[in-house]
Amino acid sequence: MKMPITSMSHSVFEHPIRIYWEDTDAGGIVFYANYLKFFERARTEWLRALGFGQQVLRDTSGGMFVVSETSLRYHSPARLDDTLIVTAELQTGGKASLTIAQRAYFRTPGQNQKNDRLLAEGTIRLGWVDSTTLKPGRIPAPVLEALK
Repeated sequence: MKMPITSMSHSVFEHPIRIYWEDTDAGGIVFYANYLKFFERARTEWLRALGFGQQVLRDTSGGMFVVSETSLRYHSPARLDDTLIVTAELQTGGKASLTIAQRAYFRTPGQNQKNDRLLAEGTIRLGWVDSTTLKPGRIPAPVLEALK
């Protein structure tokens, strides 16, 4: 059963990303698929900020998160040398999966977030699996507790 989680961990996590040459396409804008990479980085840093490095989590629990579903919407392009703020916010959580709402914003240097321009947004559903068999399992209790 899915439940909305309303707690401190429900606050929006922000992670800065700089756009490099390798992130852009022939048109000089960020290649659309790279937003999935940016979202992955922000989720990884969000988990790390909660005290759960993914490699350590895998080594100690024998399990890992995998992406089971994505939905993205693109609003505006980012370009070379832009600084983005990529967010991660727990939307719903259960015993075996999480849904994370994510956004990428362009932030003008020296400005605050009220001037941010939304570039892309989406939801990512993560499932917990055994890292050897890839069979679904339950998210470890310490992770669930940190999310409450």
